[in-house]
Amino acid sequence: MSLEEPGPRDVGLTKAGEVDYDELEALLGDAVLDRETHLNAEAFVIRPDAVQDTLSTLKEEAGFDNCNCVTAQEYQDRYETIYHLTKYDDRTQEVGVVVPTSKDDPVSESAEPVFRTADWHEREAYDLVGIEYADHPDLRRILLPETWQGHPLSMDYDQTKPQIVTLRENKNPLEEDQRLDDDSDTMLLNIGPHHPATHGVLHVEATLDGEQVADVEPDIGYIHRCEEQMCQQGTYRHQIMPYPDRWDWGGAGLLNEWAYARTAETLADIDVPEYAQVIRTMSAELSRILSHMLAVAAYALDIVGDFTATFMYGMQDRETVQNILEDLTGQRLMFNYFRLGGVAWDLPEPREEFFEKIRAFIDDLPEKLEEYHNLLTSNEILQVRTVDTGYLDPEVAKNYGATGPVARGSGIDYDIRRDDPYGYYDKLDWDVVTEDGCDNYARLLVRLQEVEESAKIINQCVDLLEDWPEEDRTIQANVPRTIKPEPDTEVYKSVEAAKGELGIYIRSDGTDSPARFKIRGGSFSNLQTLPEMAEGEYIADLIASLGSLDTIMGEVDR
Repeated sequence: MSLEEPGPRDVGLTKAGEVDYDELEALLGDAVLDRETHLNAEAFVIRPDAVQDTLSTLKEEAGFDNCNCVTAQEYQDRYETIYHLTKYDDRTQEVGVVVPTSKDDPVSESAEPVFRTADWHEREAYDLVGIEYADHPDLRRILLPETWQGHPLSMDYDQTKPQIVTLRENKNPLEEDQRLDDDSDTMLLNIGPHHPATHGVLHVEATLDGEQVADVEPDIGYIHRCEEQMCQQGTYRHQIMPYPDRWDWGGAGLLNEWAYARTAETLADIDVPEYAQVIRTMSAELSRILSHMLAVAAYALDIVGDFTATFMYGMQDRETVQNILEDLTGQRLMFNYFRLGGVAWDLPEPREEFFEKIRAFIDDLPEKLEEYHNLLTSNEILQVRTVDTGYLDPEVAKNYGATGPVARGSGIDYDIRRDDPYGYYDKLDWDVVTEDGCDNYARLLVRLQEVEESAKIINQCVDLLEDWPEEDRTIQANVPRTIKPEPDTEVYKSVEAAKGELGIYIRSDGTDSPARFKIRGGSFSNLQTLPEMAEGEYIADLIASLGSLDTIMGEVDR
Protein backbone atom coordinates (compact mmCIF):
# COMPACT_ATOMS: atom_id res chain seq x y z
CA MET A 1 0.00 0.00 0.00
CA SER A 2 1.39 3.41 -0.95
CA LEU A 3 1.47 6.27 1.51
CA GLU A 4 -1.30 7.99 -0.41
CA GLU A 5 -3.75 5.08 -0.30
CA PRO A 6 -6.16 5.14 2.63
CA GLY A 7 -6.28 2.12 4.93
CA PRO A 8 -9.37 0.59 6.52
CA ARG A 9 -9.13 3.06 9.39
CA ASP A 10 -9.36 6.03 7.02
CA VAL A 11 -12.11 4.98 4.61
CA GLY A 12 -15.45 6.55 5.51
CA LEU A 13 -14.00 9.09 7.93
CA THR A 14 -14.04 12.87 7.91
CA LYS A 15 -10.88 14.88 8.61
CA ALA A 16 -12.07 15.19 12.21
CA GLY A 17 -12.09 11.40 12.52
CA GLU A 18 -15.88 11.08 12.52
CA VAL A 19 -17.81 8.59 10.41
CA ASP A 20 -18.59 9.93 6.93
CA TYR A 21 -21.85 8.14 6.21
CA ASP A 22 -22.13 9.66 2.73
CA GLU A 23 -18.82 8.11 1.77
CA LEU A 24 -19.86 4.78 3.28
CA GLU A 25 -23.09 4.85 1.30
CA ALA A 26 -21.14 5.46 -1.89
CA LEU A 27 -18.79 2.64 -0.96
CA LEU A 28 -21.69 0.19 -0.55
CA GLY A 29 -23.22 1.17 -3.88
CA ASP A 30 -26.40 -0.44 -5.20
CA ALA A 31 -26.87 -2.64 -2.14
CA VAL A 32 -28.24 0.36 -0.23
CA LEU A 33 -32.01 0.81 -0.53
CA ASP A 34 -32.49 3.54 2.07
CA ARG A 35 -30.89 5.20 5.06
CA GLU A 36 -32.17 5.53 8.62
CA THR A 37 -31.08 7.70 11.52
CA HIS A 38 -30.75 5.88 14.83
CA LEU A 39 -29.79 7.87 17.90
CA ASN A 40 -26.42 6.13 18.16
CA ALA A 41 -25.53 5.98 14.45
CA GLU A 42 -26.75 6.11 10.87
CA ALA A 43 -28.01 2.80 9.47
CA PHE A 44 -28.12 1.57 5.86
CA VAL A 45 -31.11 -0.42 4.65
CA ILE A 46 -29.85 -3.08 2.23
CA ARG A 47 -31.19 -5.91 0.11
CA PRO A 48 -31.46 -9.29 1.89
CA ASP A 49 -29.21 -10.89 -0.74
CA ALA A 50 -26.40 -8.35 -0.17
CA VAL A 51 -25.64 -9.00 3.50
CA GLN A 52 -22.27 -10.69 3.08
CA ASP A 53 -20.97 -8.23 0.47
CA THR A 54 -22.09 -5.25 2.54
CA LEU A 55 -20.64 -6.47 5.81
CA SER A 56 -17.41 -7.58 4.12
CA THR A 57 -16.98 -4.13 2.61
CA LEU A 58 -17.60 -2.39 5.92
CA LYS A 59 -15.24 -4.78 7.71
CA GLU A 60 -12.36 -5.00 5.21
CA GLU A 61 -12.44 -1.56 3.62
CA ALA A 62 -13.86 0.68 6.35
CA GLY A 63 -12.51 -1.13 9.43
CA PHE A 64 -15.82 -1.99 11.17
CA ASP A 65 -14.44 -5.21 12.63
CA ASN A 66 -16.77 -5.60 15.63
CA CYS A 67 -20.26 -6.99 15.16
CA ASN A 68 -21.56 -5.97 18.58
CA CYS A 69 -25.08 -7.23 18.29
CA VAL A 70 -27.70 -8.58 15.91
CA THR A 71 -31.31 -7.52 16.52
CA ALA A 72 -34.28 -9.19 14.87
CA GLN A 73 -37.81 -7.84 15.02
CA GLU A 74 -41.18 -8.00 13.33
CA TYR A 75 -43.29 -5.11 12.02
CA GLN A 76 -46.83 -5.17 10.64
CA ASP A 77 -45.51 -5.33 7.07
CA ARG A 78 -42.04 -6.91 7.33
CA TYR A 79 -39.35 -8.64 9.33
CA GLU A 80 -36.06 -6.89 10.00
CA THR A 81 -32.53 -7.76 11.08
CA ILE A 82 -30.13 -5.07 12.31
CA TYR A 83 -26.38 -5.65 12.47
CA HIS A 84 -24.79 -3.18 14.90
CA LEU A 85 -21.17 -2.60 13.87
CA THR A 86 -18.35 -0.72 15.60
CA LYS A 87 -14.55 -0.81 15.66
CA TYR A 88 -12.26 -2.32 18.26
CA ASP A 89 -9.83 0.54 17.60
CA ASP A 90 -12.46 3.26 18.05
CA ARG A 91 -15.69 2.35 19.83
CA THR A 92 -17.28 5.73 19.04
CA GLN A 93 -17.44 4.90 15.32
CA GLU A 94 -20.68 3.03 14.68
CA VAL A 95 -22.90 2.06 11.79
CA GLY A 96 -26.05 -0.01 11.47
CA VAL A 97 -27.01 -2.38 8.67
CA VAL A 98 -30.77 -2.97 8.40
CA VAL A 99 -32.00 -5.97 6.41
CA PRO A 100 -35.78 -6.05 5.79
CA THR A 101 -37.55 -9.15 4.51
CA SER A 102 -41.14 -9.76 3.52
CA LYS A 103 -43.72 -11.34 5.84
CA ASP A 104 -44.37 -14.08 3.28
CA ASP A 105 -40.72 -15.06 2.82
CA PRO A 106 -38.60 -13.93 5.80
CA VAL A 107 -35.24 -15.08 4.43
CA SER A 108 -32.02 -13.11 4.20
CA GLU A 109 -28.38 -13.93 3.63
CA SER A 110 -26.38 -15.05 6.67
CA ALA A 111 -23.61 -12.84 8.07
CA GLU A 112 -21.79 -15.83 9.59
CA PRO A 113 -19.14 -16.08 6.83
CA VAL A 114 -18.12 -12.49 7.64
CA PHE A 115 -18.55 -12.43 11.43
CA ARG A 116 -18.46 -15.77 13.26
CA THR A 117 -20.37 -14.19 16.15
CA ALA A 118 -23.41 -13.93 13.86
CA ASP A 119 -23.79 -17.73 14.08
CA TRP A 120 -25.45 -17.69 17.52
CA HIS A 121 -27.09 -14.29 17.03
CA GLU A 122 -28.86 -15.45 13.87
CA ARG A 123 -29.87 -18.75 15.44
CA GLU A 124 -31.48 -16.74 18.24
CA ALA A 125 -33.24 -14.50 15.70
CA TYR A 126 -34.57 -17.60 13.94
CA ASP A 127 -35.61 -19.18 17.25
CA LEU A 128 -37.39 -16.21 18.84
CA VAL A 129 -38.57 -14.13 15.86
CA GLY A 130 -38.74 -16.54 12.93
CA ILE A 131 -36.31 -15.05 10.39
CA GLU A 132 -34.36 -17.58 8.31
CA TYR A 133 -30.79 -17.03 7.13
CA ALA A 134 -29.66 -18.61 3.89
CA ASP A 135 -26.22 -20.28 3.93
CA HIS A 136 -26.16 -20.32 7.73
CA PRO A 137 -23.98 -23.32 8.72
CA ASP A 138 -26.30 -24.60 11.46
CA LEU A 139 -29.66 -22.85 11.45
CA ARG A 140 -31.65 -24.45 14.28
CA ARG A 141 -33.14 -23.28 17.54
CA ILE A 142 -30.63 -22.22 20.18
CA LEU A 143 -32.66 -21.36 23.30
CA LEU A 144 -35.78 -23.50 22.86
CA PRO A 145 -36.20 -27.20 22.00
CA GLU A 146 -36.43 -28.09 18.31
CA THR A 147 -40.01 -29.28 18.85
CA TRP A 148 -41.17 -25.87 20.09
CA GLN A 149 -44.09 -24.50 18.11
CA GLY A 150 -43.96 -20.86 17.02
CA HIS A 151 -41.57 -18.01 17.80
CA PRO A 152 -42.04 -16.23 21.16
CA LEU A 153 -41.19 -12.72 19.91
CA SER A 154 -43.34 -12.88 16.77
CA MET A 155 -46.53 -10.86 16.64
CA ASP A 156 -48.86 -13.84 16.16
CA TYR A 157 -47.38 -16.00 18.95
CA ASP A 158 -50.00 -17.53 21.24
CA GLN A 159 -48.58 -17.53 24.78
CA THR A 160 -51.48 -19.62 26.06
CA LYS A 161 -50.83 -22.52 23.69
CA PRO A 162 -49.46 -25.59 25.51
CA GLN A 163 -46.13 -26.96 24.35
CA ILE A 164 -45.07 -30.60 24.33
CA VAL A 165 -41.37 -31.38 24.58
CA THR A 166 -40.64 -34.95 23.53
CA LEU A 167 -38.33 -37.30 25.38
CA ARG A 168 -35.86 -36.93 22.51
CA GLU A 169 -35.68 -33.23 23.21
CA ASN A 170 -35.27 -33.76 26.93
CA LYS A 171 -33.01 -36.82 26.92
CA ASN A 172 -31.12 -37.81 30.03
CA PRO A 173 -27.61 -36.32 29.89
CA LEU A 174 -26.45 -38.98 32.34
CA GLU A 175 -27.11 -41.90 29.99
CA GLU A 176 -24.16 -44.19 29.34
CA ASP A 177 -21.25 -42.75 27.35
CA GLN A 178 -21.48 -43.45 23.66
CA ARG A 179 -18.71 -44.48 21.30
CA LEU A 180 -19.01 -43.92 17.58
CA ASP A 181 -18.10 -47.56 16.88
CA ASP A 182 -16.49 -50.50 18.63
CA ASP A 183 -13.02 -49.86 17.23
CA SER A 184 -12.95 -46.12 17.83
CA ASP A 185 -11.52 -44.16 20.74
CA THR A 186 -13.99 -41.36 19.99
CA MET A 187 -16.55 -40.92 22.73
CA LEU A 188 -19.51 -38.57 23.14
CA LEU A 189 -19.57 -36.99 26.61
CA ASN A 190 -22.18 -34.75 28.22
CA ILE A 191 -20.90 -32.17 30.72
CA GLY A 192 -23.75 -30.50 32.59
CA PRO A 193 -26.31 -29.01 32.70
CA HIS A 194 -25.82 -29.70 36.42
CA HIS A 195 -22.05 -30.16 36.56
CA PRO A 196 -20.48 -27.67 39.03
CA ALA A 197 -17.80 -26.70 36.51
CA THR A 198 -20.41 -25.29 34.12
CA HIS A 199 -21.20 -22.55 36.69
CA GLY A 200 -24.89 -22.75 35.97
CA VAL A 201 -27.34 -24.66 33.82
CA LEU A 202 -25.09 -25.08 30.78
CA HIS A 203 -24.88 -28.33 28.83
CA VAL A 204 -21.60 -28.89 26.97
CA GLU A 205 -21.62 -31.64 24.34
CA ALA A 206 -18.04 -32.85 23.99
CA THR A 207 -16.63 -35.32 21.49
CA LEU A 208 -13.46 -36.90 22.83
CA ASP A 209 -10.71 -38.67 20.91
CA GLY A 210 -9.09 -40.49 23.79
CA GLU A 211 -8.50 -37.74 26.34
CA GLN A 212 -8.42 -34.94 23.76
CA VAL A 213 -11.35 -32.78 22.73
CA ALA A 214 -12.21 -33.36 19.09
CA ASP A 215 -15.32 -31.21 19.10
CA VAL A 216 -17.31 -29.24 21.66
CA GLU A 217 -20.68 -27.51 21.46
CA PRO A 218 -22.20 -25.38 24.23
CA ASP A 219 -25.91 -26.11 24.51
CA ILE A 220 -27.66 -23.11 26.07
CA GLY A 221 -31.25 -22.17 26.85
CA TYR A 222 -31.85 -24.09 30.07
CA ILE A 223 -32.70 -20.94 32.03
CA HIS A 224 -34.32 -18.94 29.22
CA ARG A 225 -37.02 -16.65 30.62
CA CYS A 226 -37.51 -14.25 27.70
CA GLU A 227 -36.36 -11.23 29.69
CA GLU A 228 -36.62 -9.18 26.51
CA GLN A 229 -40.33 -9.88 26.25
CA MET A 230 -40.84 -9.00 29.92
CA CYS A 231 -39.06 -5.67 29.37
CA GLN A 232 -41.27 -5.00 26.35
CA GLN A 233 -44.28 -5.38 28.63
CA GLY A 234 -42.91 -2.95 31.26
CA THR A 235 -42.84 0.84 31.34
CA TYR A 236 -39.61 2.79 30.80
CA ARG A 237 -39.92 4.86 33.95
CA HIS A 238 -40.64 2.30 36.64
CA GLN A 239 -41.07 -1.33 35.60
CA ILE A 240 -37.96 -2.27 33.59
CA MET A 241 -35.15 -1.30 35.98
CA PRO A 242 -35.61 -4.27 38.39
CA TYR A 243 -34.92 -6.77 35.60
CA PRO A 244 -31.23 -6.06 34.70
CA ASP A 245 -30.01 -7.26 38.13
CA ARG A 246 -31.31 -10.70 37.20
CA TRP A 247 -29.16 -11.01 34.08
CA ASP A 248 -26.01 -11.32 36.21
CA TRP A 249 -26.65 -12.43 39.77
CA GLY A 250 -22.92 -12.81 40.42
CA GLY A 251 -22.84 -9.29 41.83
CA ALA A 252 -22.68 -7.21 38.66
CA GLY A 253 -26.28 -6.02 38.89
CA LEU A 254 -25.47 -2.31 39.12
CA LEU A 255 -23.44 -2.53 35.91
CA ASN A 256 -26.44 -4.11 34.21
CA GLU A 257 -28.74 -1.44 35.56
CA TRP A 258 -26.42 1.15 34.03
CA ALA A 259 -26.73 -0.50 30.61
CA TYR A 260 -30.49 0.02 30.66
CA ALA A 261 -30.21 3.49 32.19
CA ARG A 262 -27.72 4.67 29.57
CA THR A 263 -29.85 3.41 26.69
CA ALA A 264 -33.16 4.75 28.00
CA GLU A 265 -31.61 8.09 28.95
CA THR A 266 -30.25 8.46 25.42
CA LEU A 267 -33.66 7.51 24.03
CA ALA A 268 -35.52 10.02 26.23
CA ASP A 269 -32.79 12.73 26.15
CA ILE A 270 -32.24 12.72 29.92
CA ASP A 271 -29.14 14.34 31.44
CA VAL A 272 -27.83 12.84 34.67
CA PRO A 273 -26.53 15.23 37.37
CA GLU A 274 -22.78 15.13 37.92
CA TYR A 275 -23.13 14.12 41.57
CA ALA A 276 -25.26 11.12 40.61
CA GLN A 277 -22.70 10.15 37.95
CA VAL A 278 -20.00 9.93 40.61
CA ILE A 279 -22.20 7.75 42.82
CA ARG A 280 -23.01 5.53 39.84
CA THR A 281 -19.32 5.16 38.97
CA MET A 282 -18.32 4.28 42.53
CA SER A 283 -21.13 1.76 43.04
CA ALA A 284 -20.59 0.19 39.61
CA GLU A 285 -16.93 -0.50 40.40
CA LEU A 286 -17.86 -2.03 43.74
CA SER A 287 -20.22 -4.24 41.75
CA ARG A 288 -17.37 -5.16 39.35
CA ILE A 289 -15.22 -6.24 42.32
CA LEU A 290 -18.10 -8.44 43.53
CA SER A 291 -18.20 -10.18 40.16
CA HIS A 292 -14.44 -10.58 39.74
CA MET A 293 -13.99 -11.91 43.28
CA LEU A 294 -16.57 -14.59 42.56
CA ALA A 295 -14.87 -15.43 39.25
CA VAL A 296 -11.46 -15.78 40.90
CA ALA A 297 -12.79 -17.78 43.87
CA ALA A 298 -14.74 -20.17 41.65
CA TYR A 299 -11.74 -20.59 39.35
CA ALA A 300 -9.64 -21.68 42.32
CA LEU A 301 -12.28 -24.33 43.02
CA ASP A 302 -12.33 -25.44 39.35
CA ILE A 303 -8.58 -25.69 38.85
CA VAL A 304 -6.92 -26.61 42.15
CA GLY A 305 -9.94 -27.69 44.20
CA ASP A 306 -9.14 -24.99 46.74
CA PHE A 307 -12.31 -24.56 48.76
CA THR A 308 -10.95 -23.98 52.26
CA ALA A 309 -8.58 -21.12 51.44
CA THR A 310 -8.97 -19.21 48.19
CA PHE A 311 -12.67 -19.83 47.62
CA MET A 312 -13.58 -18.82 51.16
CA TYR A 313 -11.21 -15.83 50.97
CA GLY A 314 -13.11 -14.69 47.90
CA MET A 315 -16.44 -15.14 49.62
CA GLN A 316 -15.20 -13.23 52.66
CA ASP A 317 -14.00 -10.28 50.58
CA ARG A 318 -17.25 -10.29 48.62
CA GLU A 319 -19.11 -10.17 51.91
CA THR A 320 -17.33 -6.94 52.83
CA VAL A 321 -18.31 -5.35 49.52
CA GLN A 322 -21.86 -6.65 49.78
CA ASN A 323 -22.18 -5.05 53.20
CA ILE A 324 -21.14 -1.72 51.68
CA LEU A 325 -23.61 -2.07 48.81
CA GLU A 326 -26.35 -3.15 51.20
CA ASP A 327 -25.80 0.06 53.16
CA LEU A 328 -26.12 1.99 49.88
CA THR A 329 -28.94 0.17 48.12
CA GLY A 330 -30.80 -1.76 50.83
CA GLN A 331 -30.27 -5.03 48.93
CA ARG A 332 -27.54 -7.67 48.79
CA LEU A 333 -28.19 -9.22 45.37
CA MET A 334 -30.94 -7.53 43.32
CA PHE A 335 -29.92 -3.94 44.02
CA ASN A 336 -32.45 -1.95 41.95
CA TYR A 337 -30.62 1.25 42.88
CA PHE A 338 -30.25 3.13 39.59
CA ARG A 339 -33.11 5.25 38.30
CA LEU A 340 -33.53 6.97 34.95
CA GLY A 341 -31.84 10.32 35.49
CA GLY A 342 -29.75 9.27 38.50
CA VAL A 343 -29.99 7.01 41.53
CA ALA A 344 -32.76 6.12 43.96
CA TRP A 345 -31.39 7.97 47.00
CA ASP A 346 -28.30 9.65 48.40
CA LEU A 347 -25.48 8.02 50.32
CA PRO A 348 -26.37 6.58 53.74
CA GLU A 349 -25.95 8.65 56.88
CA PRO A 350 -23.66 9.19 58.64
CA ARG A 351 -21.65 9.69 55.45
CA GLU A 352 -18.33 9.64 57.32
CA GLU A 353 -19.02 6.13 58.59
CA PHE A 354 -20.00 4.92 55.10
CA PHE A 355 -16.83 6.38 53.58
CA GLU A 356 -14.75 4.80 56.36
CA LYS A 357 -16.10 1.35 55.48
CA ILE A 358 -15.09 1.84 51.87
CA ARG A 359 -11.65 3.23 52.79
CA ALA A 360 -10.99 0.30 55.13
CA PHE A 361 -11.78 -2.19 52.36
CA ILE A 362 -9.66 -0.34 49.78
CA ASP A 363 -6.72 0.04 52.18
CA ASP A 364 -6.72 -3.71 52.95
CA LEU A 365 -7.10 -4.73 49.32
CA PRO A 366 -3.40 -4.68 48.23
CA GLU A 367 -2.46 -7.16 50.96
CA LYS A 368 -5.45 -9.36 50.10
CA LEU A 369 -4.59 -9.33 46.39
CA GLU A 370 -1.02 -10.33 47.23
CA GLU A 371 -2.46 -13.36 49.00
CA TYR A 372 -4.53 -14.23 45.92
CA HIS A 373 -1.38 -14.10 43.80
CA ASN A 374 0.50 -16.26 46.31
CA LEU A 375 -2.30 -18.82 46.43
CA LEU A 376 -3.29 -18.78 42.76
CA THR A 377 -1.10 -17.14 40.16
CA SER A 378 2.05 -18.48 41.87
CA ASN A 379 0.55 -21.92 42.36
CA GLU A 380 2.42 -24.46 40.22
CA ILE A 381 -0.65 -26.68 39.79
CA LEU A 382 -2.72 -23.75 38.53
CA GLN A 383 0.09 -22.62 36.22
CA VAL A 384 0.44 -26.08 34.69
CA ARG A 385 -3.31 -26.20 34.03
CA THR A 386 -3.73 -22.64 32.72
CA VAL A 387 -0.51 -21.43 31.04
CA ASP A 388 -0.64 -22.14 27.29
CA THR A 389 -4.09 -23.75 27.55
CA GLY A 390 -7.30 -22.28 26.20
CA TYR A 391 -5.43 -20.21 23.62
CA LEU A 392 -7.61 -17.55 21.98
CA ASP A 393 -5.99 -15.67 19.12
CA PRO A 394 -6.79 -11.91 19.12
CA GLU A 395 -8.20 -11.94 15.58
CA VAL A 396 -10.35 -14.97 16.37
CA ALA A 397 -11.59 -13.24 19.52
CA LYS A 398 -12.59 -10.18 17.49
CA ASN A 399 -14.36 -12.30 14.90
CA TYR A 400 -16.50 -13.80 17.66
CA GLY A 401 -17.23 -10.40 19.21
CA ALA A 402 -15.40 -11.24 22.45
CA THR A 403 -15.16 -8.38 24.95
CA GLY A 404 -14.28 -7.74 28.58
CA PRO A 405 -11.52 -9.72 30.35
CA VAL A 406 -11.78 -12.45 27.71
CA ALA A 407 -10.75 -10.02 24.97
CA ARG A 408 -8.26 -8.12 27.13
CA GLY A 409 -6.64 -11.44 28.09
CA SER A 410 -5.86 -11.80 24.37
CA GLY A 411 -4.18 -8.41 24.29
CA ILE A 412 -7.16 -6.53 22.80
CA ASP A 413 -7.05 -3.01 24.24
CA TYR A 414 -10.81 -2.42 24.32
CA ASP A 415 -12.81 -1.03 27.23
CA ILE A 416 -16.02 0.96 26.76
CA ARG A 417 -15.42 2.96 29.95
CA ARG A 418 -12.48 4.60 28.19
CA ASP A 419 -13.33 4.15 24.51
CA ASP A 420 -16.93 5.45 24.66
CA PRO A 421 -16.92 7.32 27.98
CA TYR A 422 -19.96 7.53 30.22
CA GLY A 423 -20.47 8.27 33.89
CA TYR A 424 -17.40 9.86 35.48
CA TYR A 425 -14.76 7.53 34.04
CA ASP A 426 -13.14 10.02 31.67
CA LYS A 427 -12.41 12.40 34.57
CA LEU A 428 -10.59 9.81 36.70
CA ASP A 429 -7.10 8.30 36.66
CA TRP A 430 -7.13 4.57 35.90
CA ASP A 431 -5.76 2.15 33.31
CA VAL A 432 -7.17 -0.51 31.01
CA VAL A 433 -5.56 -3.85 31.87
CA THR A 434 -4.44 -6.16 29.05
CA GLU A 435 -2.35 -9.33 28.93
CA ASP A 436 -0.78 -10.82 25.81
CA GLY A 437 -0.80 -14.46 26.95
CA CYS A 438 -4.11 -15.23 25.17
CA ASP A 439 -4.53 -18.20 27.52
CA ASN A 440 -6.47 -19.18 30.63
CA TYR A 441 -3.76 -17.77 32.88
CA ALA A 442 -3.89 -14.36 31.17
CA ARG A 443 -7.62 -14.08 31.72
CA LEU A 444 -7.15 -14.76 35.43
CA LEU A 445 -4.43 -12.11 35.65
CA VAL A 446 -6.66 -9.54 33.94
CA ARG A 447 -9.46 -10.00 36.47
CA LEU A 448 -7.13 -9.71 39.46
CA GLN A 449 -5.52 -6.57 38.05
CA GLU A 450 -8.91 -5.08 37.18
CA VAL A 451 -9.85 -5.33 40.86
CA GLU A 452 -6.86 -3.03 41.55
CA GLU A 453 -8.05 -0.56 38.91
CA SER A 454 -11.59 -0.63 40.29
CA ALA A 455 -10.17 0.20 43.72
CA LYS A 456 -8.35 3.22 42.25
CA ILE A 457 -11.60 4.45 40.71
CA ILE A 458 -13.57 3.93 43.93
CA ASN A 459 -10.93 5.77 45.96
CA GLN A 460 -11.11 8.83 43.70
CA CYS A 461 -14.92 8.81 43.77
CA VAL A 462 -14.89 8.77 47.58
CA ASP A 463 -12.50 11.76 47.56
CA LEU A 464 -14.93 13.66 45.34
CA LEU A 465 -18.04 12.71 47.31
CA GLU A 466 -16.49 13.64 50.65
CA ASP A 467 -15.90 17.21 49.48
CA TRP A 468 -19.09 17.62 47.41
CA PRO A 469 -21.04 20.74 48.50
CA GLU A 470 -24.26 19.73 50.25
CA GLU A 471 -26.36 22.16 48.22
CA ASP A 472 -25.21 20.55 44.94
CA ARG A 473 -25.97 16.94 45.84
CA THR A 474 -28.63 16.33 43.18
CA ILE A 475 -29.30 12.61 42.86
CA GLN A 476 -31.84 12.67 40.02
CA ALA A 477 -32.72 14.79 37.03
CA ASN A 478 -36.26 16.06 36.64
CA VAL A 479 -37.62 13.06 34.75
CA PRO A 480 -41.25 13.00 33.54
CA ARG A 481 -43.47 10.53 35.37
CA THR A 482 -44.39 8.94 32.03
CA ILE A 483 -41.79 8.58 29.26
CA LYS A 484 -43.15 8.27 25.72
CA PRO A 485 -40.41 8.65 23.07
CA GLU A 486 -41.38 9.46 19.50
CA PRO A 487 -42.51 6.42 17.47
CA ASP A 488 -39.79 4.45 15.64
CA THR A 489 -36.98 6.10 17.58
CA GLU A 490 -34.14 3.56 17.71
CA VAL A 491 -30.98 3.40 19.81
CA TYR A 492 -28.24 0.94 20.77
CA LYS A 493 -26.01 1.75 23.75
CA SER A 494 -23.70 -0.32 25.89
CA VAL A 495 -21.53 -0.26 29.01
CA GLU A 496 -18.46 -2.16 30.18
CA ALA A 497 -20.07 -4.77 32.43
CA ALA A 498 -18.13 -7.34 34.45
CA LYS A 499 -18.27 -10.02 31.74
CA GLY A 500 -17.77 -7.65 28.80
CA GLU A 501 -19.88 -5.37 26.65
CA LEU A 502 -23.51 -5.29 27.79
CA GLY A 503 -25.59 -3.52 25.17
CA ILE A 504 -29.27 -2.78 24.76
CA TYR A 505 -31.24 -1.89 21.64
CA ILE A 506 -34.60 -0.19 22.09
CA ARG A 507 -37.19 0.80 19.48
CA SER A 508 -40.06 2.93 20.66
CA ASP A 509 -43.61 2.93 19.33
CA GLY A 510 -44.89 6.12 20.96
CA THR A 511 -46.18 4.39 24.09
CA ASP A 512 -44.59 4.18 27.54
CA SER A 513 -43.23 0.66 26.82
CA PRO A 514 -40.64 -0.44 24.21
CA ALA A 515 -41.79 -2.00 20.96
CA ARG A 516 -38.49 -3.95 20.88
CA PHE A 517 -36.01 -4.51 23.67
CA LYS A 518 -32.90 -6.48 22.73
CA ILE A 519 -30.18 -7.46 25.23
CA ARG A 520 -26.62 -8.11 24.06
CA GLY A 521 -24.88 -9.98 26.89
CA GLY A 522 -21.10 -10.17 27.00
CA SER A 523 -21.24 -13.80 28.14
CA PHE A 524 -23.25 -14.75 25.05
CA SER A 525 -20.49 -13.91 22.57
CA ASN A 526 -17.67 -14.95 24.93
CA LEU A 527 -19.12 -18.44 25.41
CA GLN A 528 -19.27 -18.88 21.65
CA THR A 529 -15.44 -18.88 21.60
CA LEU A 530 -15.20 -22.06 23.72
CA PRO A 531 -14.73 -24.47 20.77
CA GLU A 532 -11.86 -22.33 19.46
CA MET A 533 -10.16 -22.55 22.86
CA ALA A 534 -10.85 -26.20 23.67
CA GLU A 535 -10.65 -28.26 20.48
CA GLY A 536 -7.42 -30.26 20.31
CA GLU A 537 -6.73 -29.89 24.02
CA TYR A 538 -7.31 -32.32 26.88
CA ILE A 539 -10.64 -32.71 28.66
CA ALA A 540 -9.17 -31.14 31.83
CA ASP A 541 -8.17 -28.10 29.74
CA LEU A 542 -11.79 -27.78 28.59
CA ILE A 543 -12.86 -27.27 32.20
CA ALA A 544 -10.10 -24.69 32.71
CA SER A 545 -11.10 -22.84 29.54
CA LEU A 546 -14.79 -22.80 30.41
CA GLY A 547 -14.03 -21.40 33.87
CA SER A 548 -11.74 -18.73 32.43
CA LEU A 549 -14.66 -17.32 30.40
CA ASP A 550 -16.57 -16.47 33.61
CA THR A 551 -19.91 -16.78 31.87
CA ILE A 552 -23.18 -16.42 33.72
CA MET A 553 -26.16 -18.13 32.18
CA GLY A 554 -28.74 -15.50 33.10
CA GLU A 555 -26.87 -13.18 30.72
CA VAL A 556 -26.44 -15.87 28.05
CA ASP A 557 -30.02 -17.13 27.94
CA ARG A 558 -31.80 -14.01 29.13
